[in-house]
Amino acid sequence: MGGQAAARAGMERWRGRLALVTGASSGIGAAVARALVQQGLKVVGCARTVSNIEELAAECKSAGYPGTLIPYKCDLSSEEDILSMFSAVRTQHSGVDICINNAGLAHPDSLLSGTTSGWMDMLNVNVLALSICTREAYQSMQERKVDDGHIININSMCGHRVVPHSMVHFYSATKYAVTALTEGLRQELREAQTHIRATCISPGLVETQFAFRLYDKEPEKAAATYDSIKCLRPEDVAEAVIYVLSAPPHVQIGDIQMMPTEQLA
Repeated sequence: MGGQAAARAGMERWRGRLALVTGASSGIGAAVARALVQQGLKVVGCARTVSNIEELAAECKSAGYPGTLIPYKCDLSSEEDILSMFSAVRTQHSGVDICINNAGLAHPDSLLSGTTSGWMDMLNVNVLALSICTREAYQSMQERKVDDGHIININSMCGHRVVPHSMVHFYSATKYAVTALTEGLRQELREAQTHIRATCISPGLVETQFAFRLYDKEPEKAAATYDSIKCLRPEDVAEAVIYVLSAPPHVQIGDIQMMPTEQLA
């Protein structure tokens, strides 16, 4: 069976089930949400600004995709907002079968001169929101006796090596935390004797708005970053998500590290 055919077969068991995708308004999150809707899933896509998700939901519907995209407004830096979202999902859609922790942000706050507020923002979204969503997703699966769920953390190659660019050192620390959290989660799931799986996907340079937000005062530097090599596309990461979800139940994929062929470090 070819790779795509195998992936389609492996995705059949997910049709009609619910996936939560954080940070679904643009970039990787939007691409993942679209790919899952194409596979026939119900997808709750959340972000602080939902207008883009609403547009994507309308596109998916007009394209005739078998799944549904449900936009949800949620500020992931607020635990109250996250808990309210999970409560709404429980009430309206029974619960979460797949949790894709995609939301993440970077501020150009170095270790020697960065702002505490910038560090806190990165910790709140990249580490704490991911952990809260993971906990709530697992509890949602447990209370419905879902034994085959999946939690996928969109990590970064910055979670595996420290590059010599001071403005991303704290961001890199938060992504190293994601690496540790994913493996810790895998171990706890084994200890709980469940078949729920945990996976990290760690992309290198992906052409999104990420660099423009990082270099918000130097847009030309962001553009140059993406122009320097042929970058990954958000759809490449979405295909990795489909690959992970389509793996046979006895296969545990721990981490996919993927970079543009032309990326040096």
